[in-house]
Amino acid sequence: MLPVVLVVSALAAALGVWALVFAVQNRAVVLRQLIAGGVVEGALVVQGLVIAVEQVGGSLGSDPVLLWGYLLVAMMLLPGAALAAFVERTRWSSVVLVVAAFTIIVMELRMWQLWQA
Repeated sequence: MLPVVLVVSALAAALGVWALVFAVQNRAVVLRQLIAGGVVEGALVVQGLVIAVEQVGGSLGSDPVLLWGYLLVAMMLLPGAALAAFVERTRWSSVVLVVAAFTIIVMELRMWQLWQA
């Protein structure tokens, strides 16, 4: 599970830094950033598959419901940020993407803690 958590966190961090640069430059989100968000979303789907396989194997952490909850909420953040980016074509769309990306990193850390419990 650790490699998947690290990959998702690294991808989300890269997206967050990229969006932060755009926010500082007073620029709106561009399509390439939304595509990068899709890559992060794909990594989250892969993480969901890993969690499902581990759950079937019986080696899931102490609270699988909470773990699945964190994963599902993390999967909803980027589509919500993308919707906000389409509606709000100002620097605030970049700020929303920064918040979503860094929230995913925090949720990944929490999922790792739950996995270890």
